[in-house]
Amino acid sequence: MKYILLSAWLCLAVFMNLQAQDHTVNLMGSGWEFSRNDEGVWRPATVPGTVHTDLLAQHLIPDPFVGTNEKAVQWVDKKDWEYRKKWKLKKQELNFDVIALEFKGLDTYADVYLNNHLVLQSSNMFVSHVINVKEWLVAGENELRILFKSPIKTDMPKFLQDQIIYPAGNDASDIPLSVYARKAPYHYGWDWGPRLVTSGIWRPVYLHSWNRATIRDVYWQQLKVDSARAEMQAEVTVEAAVPGEYTLQLQKKSTHGGEPALALFPVTLQAGTQVFKVPFAIEKPVLWWPAGMGNQYRYELVANLLLRKKKIDAHSDKIGIRTIEVVNKPDSLGESFYVKVNGRPVFMKGANYIPQDNFLPRVTADKQEQLFRDMTESHFNMVRVWGGGVYEEDKFYDLADQRGILVWQDFMFACTLYPSDTAFLENVKQEAADNIRRLRNHASLALWCGNNEIAVAIKNWGWQSGYAYTNKQWDSLQQGYDLLFKTILPQQVATYQPGTFYFHSSPISNWGKPEEFTRGDNHYWGVWHGMEWFEAFNTHIPRFMSEYGFQSFPGMETIRTFATKDDYDIFSNVMQAHQKSPAKGNTAIKTYMLHYYREPKDFPAFVYLSQVLQAEGMKVAIEAHRRAMPYCMGTLYWQLNDCWPGPSWSGRDYNGRWKALQYYVKEAFQPRLVSNVIENGQLNTWVVTDEYQGKADLVMSAMDLNGKAIWQKELKDIQLNSNASVKLHTIDTAAILQGRIPAMVIFYAQLRIDNKDLERNIFYFAPAKEMKLEVPHLEVVTSKPVKESGVVYIRLKSDKLARNVYLSLDNAPAATHFEENYFDLLPGETRTIRLQTTQLPEIVQQALKITTLEASYKH
Repeated sequence: MKYILLSAWLCLAVFMNLQAQDHTVNLMGSGWEFSRNDEGVWRPATVPGTVHTDLLAQHLIPDPFVGTNEKAVQWVDKKDWEYRKKWKLKKQELNFDVIALEFKGLDTYADVYLNNHLVLQSSNMFVSHVINVKEWLVAGENELRILFKSPIKTDMPKFLQDQIIYPAGNDASDIPLSVYARKAPYHYGWDWGPRLVTSGIWRPVYLHSWNRATIRDVYWQQLKVDSARAEMQAEVTVEAAVPGEYTLQLQKKSTHGGEPALALFPVTLQAGTQVFKVPFAIEKPVLWWPAGMGNQYRYELVANLLLRKKKIDAHSDKIGIRTIEVVNKPDSLGESFYVKVNGRPVFMKGANYIPQDNFLPRVTADKQEQLFRDMTESHFNMVRVWGGGVYEEDKFYDLADQRGILVWQDFMFACTLYPSDTAFLENVKQEAADNIRRLRNHASLALWCGNNEIAVAIKNWGWQSGYAYTNKQWDSLQQGYDLLFKTILPQQVATYQPGTFYFHSSPISNWGKPEEFTRGDNHYWGVWHGMEWFEAFNTHIPRFMSEYGFQSFPGMETIRTFATKDDYDIFSNVMQAHQKSPAKGNTAIKTYMLHYYREPKDFPAFVYLSQVLQAEGMKVAIEAHRRAMPYCMGTLYWQLNDCWPGPSWSGRDYNGRWKALQYYVKEAFQPRLVSNVIENGQLNTWVVTDEYQGKADLVMSAMDLNGKAIWQKELKDIQLNSNASVKLHTIDTAAILQGRIPAMVIFYAQLRIDNKDLERNIFYFAPAKEMKLEVPHLEVVTSKPVKESGVVYIRLKSDKLARNVYLSLDNAPAATHFEENYFDLLPGETRTIRLQTTQLPEIVQQALKITTLEASYKH
């Protein structure tokens, strides 16, 4: 009887021990303190966070985003800072085989002490760390302490010891230290953001305990995919504390349950880390598609680790099954650059993305979700994570998977050459491996790019003469470039995500010569940096446009968060401090503005006109790129968002408010586009389609400024095909104008499908400043729909042509969103605008402010 009871007790103990296989303690939240190392005063801290935000919370520094305060906080990055947290562990919590500290991100030079034992030295912001710390933990109180060394003080000796100065032209200082630190380059300043060199625990930290063995990672590699079968391989990384015979079980999770195992794979584990490759297949897979092409279906695949048929660990991922190919090869026109998904070429529509804040832990999940809602509403199917920021949070890529937004992923290198010593290159190898492994299972991840603009800079930016490099130094720098970007990074991609497209630098071609526009991707900066007019967008069209842009100011709601009325001048100290492109900046905006528009009447009118100017110019570019399909197969404008409030190239400002540009992008990226352009004296009307297939009518009309019809024509039953750009109509401009002054004529073309008026595009024959517009009278009626909460409808009717009608609400939160804005109303036309708001219609009507182009001019 005793033997039976003992055996039962032992079985129960084994079962209970198997059940208590895994335990995670969240070490974020309350209890953290921070201190300036040379001061010794401990104050409350927030983790994840940064030194700057903790100082701000304690009212020890002014808000760096307000006024000229950025300069007042430059001392922060010259100091060392320390963080600590104390917590208690029970004796039984120490009984696990492994107790590991897991850091998702430490910024940047950090020494980690656990109970006064140095357990980690980190020197890369982009690398995560897992350290078995069981031997240093105690029952009772434990203390975790992290010393963050000043990035400036740490890297200054490297600069002083080097024989050269690196061409880090975007450092907002005379000493280019950013090249030495594996840290977000934009923290050191860029031409759209401040210099705020942070330190801190910027991503989560956990204490993870486990017994026997754990699954560290699973790579769900797609070997061969078509509609009939997906041949796959699970590359499972397992860490074992207890050697023995285990089993890997792969499953496809289903809402119905009862799914049979995809694979059962016996494994013999040795102590330590090992990798197992387990083949399996999914029959008749449901494919994942980018936005606009189909559904974003994802399978939930699970890897279970079994011991004696009991599950001791599991790892699951949501996997979209698809093929992605980037075609970059010589062709009859030069050198192609386009994306194929599931065998079908796709025109890429999107933007370049920079980090959403200088203080990264302030970017909440809600902000990420709003960003992707805005991309979806704007008809994106791609976003480029630019190489001067960070490898984004997991949430970012999850949302990209869910919404079908393909990700062009840069490695974090931009606009300068880098060291090539062994320590630096080993640091980069670890960074690349860590982030490729973290991101490779995402269906949205389309390609890896080595860096932003360095290759084209080597050839065209005059670095050798500008920095007086000797031939030997220049050769050494170029050899270092080749080693990093043409050997190490492609090897890491091939090792950890084989088959994924990699190229060493974007752009492939430069924008200075016509022949360059026939090769690969291009960053065209003739408009803005080259001070060419917007019309140049119609003739400077590459195979893939991966950067181009024009600046504007954020709206007055955002400007009021960092400036007072005394600062409302584009050349005031505050406006200049927030303009990070000083070489051209506000002067360039004004120069372009007075070329196309009349002088604004005051500062708010200048702000409004700057946005209209930006939007109209970018409309020319986007439509030109889409009309040129399939010669051009992508347009990614610079830039989607901001990291702080100020004038920049963004379509969404720092607070997430849409500028005029974002509304124009939404129109220009719609799945069916009507586009009008004058080419060789002819007015040509094009229709560009993504996935639509069917019949449509094209209605064209010309009128004078009073709305009187001059010319009309309708093309019936036009066949529209998917993924096509077609010129449907050509006419001499003289036949439209009929002797009238071009500035007095309005033309529009509109698609009509199933007797419904749909996509429309208005065209003007002269710059806005030449048009003799009158201030329109707008009738406004607001109403609340019966079946829709959180929405108000605004019906507008104009007696005259009303250009660039801008709707705003005084003191409205950033979440308040007009679904259309900055639009043109034809004479006598009525339009209803949907507004997302919790306010009542009568409150909206009282608070509604309407700005039009003519009313913004100085008279």
